[in-house]
Amino acid sequence: MAEITQKLVLPETFQGVRDELAGQIGMMWELIKAPLIVPLLRLGVYICLAMSLMLFMERVYMGIVIILVKLFWKKPEKRYNYELIQDDEELGGSNFPVVLVQIPMYNEREVYKVSIGATCGLSWPSDRLVIQVLDDSTDPAVKQMIELECQRWASKGINIRYQIRETRGGYKAGALKEGLKRSYVKHCEYVVIFDADFRPEPDFLRRAIPFLIHNPEIALVQARWRFVNADECLLTRMQEMSLDYHFTVEQEVGSATHAFFGFNGTAGVWRIAAINDAGGWKDRTTVEDMDLAVRASLKGWKFLYLGDLQVKSELPSTFKAFRFQQHRWSCGPANLFRKMVMEIIRNKKVGFWKKVYVIYSFFFVRKIIAHMVTFSFYCVVLPLTILIPEVHVPIWGAVYIPSVITILNSVGTPRSIHLLFYWILFENVMSMHRTKATWIGLLEAGRANEWVVTEKLGDSATKNKSGDVSKNKTNAKSAPKRLRFKFADRLNTLELGFAAFLFFCGCYDYVHGKHNYFIYLFLQTFSFLIAGFGYIGTIIPSS
Repeated sequence: MAEITQKLVLPETFQGVRDELAGQIGMMWELIKAPLIVPLLRLGVYICLAMSLMLFMERVYMGIVIILVKLFWKKPEKRYNYELIQDDEELGGSNFPVVLVQIPMYNEREVYKVSIGATCGLSWPSDRLVIQVLDDSTDPAVKQMIELECQRWASKGINIRYQIRETRGGYKAGALKEGLKRSYVKHCEYVVIFDADFRPEPDFLRRAIPFLIHNPEIALVQARWRFVNADECLLTRMQEMSLDYHFTVEQEVGSATHAFFGFNGTAGVWRIAAINDAGGWKDRTTVEDMDLAVRASLKGWKFLYLGDLQVKSELPSTFKAFRFQQHRWSCGPANLFRKMVMEIIRNKKVGFWKKVYVIYSFFFVRKIIAHMVTFSFYCVVLPLTILIPEVHVPIWGAVYIPSVITILNSVGTPRSIHLLFYWILFENVMSMHRTKATWIGLLEAGRANEWVVTEKLGDSATKNKSGDVSKNKTNAKSAPKRLRFKFADRLNTLELGFAAFLFFCGCYDYVHGKHNYFIYLFLQTFSFLIAGFGYIGTIIPSS
């Protein structure tokens, strides 16, 4: 009888201890919630609302300006001196300036032929064109293939040079800087840069160079990117939406109002004198292109963006490659802002409003605030307010302002308007990585100078979607194979962790909440799960 009583008492004792422990934890939570947690979360809401308003005003400002530009601004050919270079049989090519084309490469097995072939097909006198392939490849087989391709074009009379370095010091900036030191380019007036996946049209130089010839104050002519694999999967479609806004609005507004914007690193023509005047290429950050653009602008040089001059290129089609690219694109500008903000403030050659535009609009709002507010507000602060109902988020901050910002962002790609909702969820997922990278750049932490070259797979797979079956079978044999990853390699723990957090908040809101945020939270949870399991690059979008 005593044994039976003991067995019955033990569970009751355990239950009592558990209840007592839960009660103590609840009491401790109540003790710290009111004086500490609630004020901190309320402060977070105020900060996020302030950042949302800053981003909202920036988007509205650019929206107004782009409408005015499209309706009333003169075309670049009317705003600047512009006259096409005419072929002259008597003069030959002597009335054409000597142009250098640089193609930096790093193990570009799948795309090297595309860029070299397109560049060698440029409509420009052969004796006034120097093509420089800057190969930093570490794969001997790839290096040999690129060198043989250069020799093949050289045998056709093209002035193409194959250059290698002993080390990859400075990465892309180091390669470009080293290329400009070669004796055979000293007579070149302009330099064009194309990444390995870019393929310019034959008339690219004939349309861009006249702006530089007839306007000595212009240092850079930037072309727009177009994407050959935008329809490959949902991942590439989402990237197209983001980048089209960048080119359609941000670059156009910067060019029209302040003659300044960030150089995109490729598909642009530089005046070599302007590069030298700005101090040349520097490898202090992972955005050597933006670094050069800011320094040249502080010297008083002007930039011109040509939206109708377009160059085909390739988007990253694997989530891993896209994450590395976004880390570099988010970390680099923040790190550059840290290093140049005082230099911009002290500069005497540019006016006050241009300084405001560069520091506040170009750097602070677009490169820092835009990343941080998306993640901190919609993935952290807003879900936490569900668990702590004492903190209230106004409807205008939670719904109205982000809705307007999203609509304004969609103007760049009207054909993808039906994917806008997916794009919002996707951008929220990526904002986590961008915010992390931004803080790394601002604090100049360990990965601040990490440079991982974006993997390119070529567009053969895209081509195979059209045409007859026999052609598809033929192309499939030569198409590059998409890299396959083991399931463990696909897993992204940060995304999975936030998926669990948002799912818990969604369940809590479903049971106890009053605002019906659980609908958004469950959808965002699903997006984080897809990214967490690494399958976002396999989803095919509807056209």
